[in-house]
Amino acid sequence: MSQIDEAILLRELCDANTRERAFKWLINAYHERLYWHIRGIVLIHEDADDVLQNTFIKIFRHIHTFKGQSKLYTWMYRIATNEALSHLNQSKKIMGKSLDDLESNLSQRLKADPYFDAARAEDKLGEILSRLPDQQRIIFSMKYFQDMKLKEIAEVLNLSVGGIKSSYHLAQKKIKSMLQHQTF
Repeated sequence: MSQIDEAILLRELCDANTRERAFKWLINAYHERLYWHIRGIVLIHEDADDVLQNTFIKIFRHIHTFKGQSKLYTWMYRIATNEALSHLNQSKKIMGKSLDDLESNLSQRLKADPYFDAARAEDKLGEILSRLPDQQRIIFSMKYFQDMKLKEIAEVLNLSVGGIKSSYHLAQKKIKSMLQHQTF
């Protein structure tokens, strides 16, 4: 099953006889894209893996509630985004620390992540991204790294295109400022 019509896929996902095969296809088709989307939010490989697993569990459990008002991948990205944000919020509560402490902790964990073997410039960008507010980091990652269109990002995050543009612009300005002033 290399390419499949979304309507056929949805029908197979809702049919008990074909659900398992269709879901395996769905995982294979979207695993990497969703992983990198989640990783851009939570930053840490292990956390991204956990959130991705939770995302696919939610998709499996709730596929029958998908109404088709958006594309399937937009719906899945929304679930992934919500799961990643929930994970971040739980981390903040568990740590019981301030936002600055959490950012510092994320930055340290990112440096220690054995799966993060990027060049020095990527290390700096990762550290800068860890200091952006969640929404700006998510929007920046979706636009810059995943090359998503503003309209798609707006659908996933349930925000206006204008709001997305504004957040993306603010994220760019903050990144540029931090790079120029090396405040990381």
